[in-house]
Amino acid sequence: MATALSGPDAPDGIVLTASILNDARSRSVPDMPLETLKMPVLVVHHEQDGCRLCLFSDMPRLMDKLAPLPRKQLLTFSGGNNVGDPCEARAYHGFNGLEAAVVARIAEWMLAK
Repeated sequence: MATALSGPDAPDGIVLTASILNDARSRSVPDMPLETLKMPVLVVHHEQDGCRLCLFSDMPRLMDKLAPLPRKQLLTFSGGNNVGDPCEARAYHGFNGLEAAVVARIAEWMLAK
């Protein structure tokens, strides 16, 4: 939605967590018109995310697409708990065991000027 909104309707910023970076069946985040964004963008991703759609090795493509933006940042996390389906909340994909730290870092970024 952020790529389609402008002016007073646009968000003040966006946070992308565990983003779909590569998907042959649908449009991934790097395939979206990110060059239209005018707001700050925070990307939050787990380095060990095992979801095939969200592999950390595909992150450079997203960050390259965001390069022209004046304020963008990538926050990465590792560790935590990894249980069950790698694409679900109890795996690294959902920042399992790291929730408080992830939320705190996102909040810090949002409040920074």
